[in-house]
Amino acid sequence: MATARSLYADEDLGVELQQTVYALDSTTIDLCLALFPWARYRAQNAAVKMHTLLDLQGNIPAFIDVTPAKIHEIHTLDILLPEPGSIYILDRGYLDFERLYRLQRGLAFFIIRARKDFRFRRLVSHPVNKNTGLRCDQTIRLQSFYPAKFYPEPLRRIRYHDAETEKSLVFLTNHFDLPTLTIAQLYKCRWQVELFFKWVKQHLRIKKFYGLSPNAVKTQIWVAISVYVVLAILRKQLRLDLSLYTISQILSLSLFEKMPLLQAFQQIGGTSELGQSCNQLDLFNL
Repeated sequence: MATARSLYADEDLGVELQQTVYALDSTTIDLCLALFPWARYRAQNAAVKMHTLLDLQGNIPAFIDVTPAKIHEIHTLDILLPEPGSIYILDRGYLDFERLYRLQRGLAFFIIRARKDFRFRRLVSHPVNKNTGLRCDQTIRLQSFYPAKFYPEPLRRIRYHDAETEKSLVFLTNHFDLPTLTIAQLYKCRWQVELFFKWVKQHLRIKKFYGLSPNAVKTQIWVAISVYVVLAILRKQLRLDLSLYTISQILSLSLFEKMPLLQAFQQIGGTSELGQSCNQLDLFNL
């Protein structure tokens, strides 16, 4: 992971920032309850969750934790070590003000969706350009007893109307220096972690497991993640203008042929006959 992240450190995020930007989320991997009773999830289901911290510069995982699905994703914040100066983009499932204050004390920044029912007191309203979809930019303090106790400092509240989905989104952040529109643009980048989950599930065979123990399941998931990272490293080091899917297909076909790796890709060229299906997921064109 460290090698891949260093190779993709100069990738264009689409937003001009010098800070590292992470997206934290989890995905559920279904299991058969009869074969994996240790992973019971609800009455008739079994599953594990893959909690992932994705570096959005290159979409390379920086941290992964595999747990039974009954463990709520919010507990990932308890084992996450904040990186000072970095920005963490979170879904509202991670909204816990005590845990968010740990990020604040760790000198890290966060951007998170707000719930509709939280109470706050407005301190300052800042002007915004409503033609960009922004509706308000406010400095607030929490009012409810426990949230105000756990997060005693001011927060920034931004409301944004997404013209594509016709939805109004409210963000909370402790970053007061970024332009208001940049906050909304950064949260939109969080979708990359969803594409990462879909790509891994679709192409790296973690729907069927060869072992039944917790260690066997975790091992197979980690093997899949390792393959993803190795493909990303290979693409960068060999300067290949091919998608990760195409690279994996070429390697699977020529795995037991004795030839230099670069030669195998040069035979295919920039337009591979393997191609991609029309519904192929596009994850940073990899």
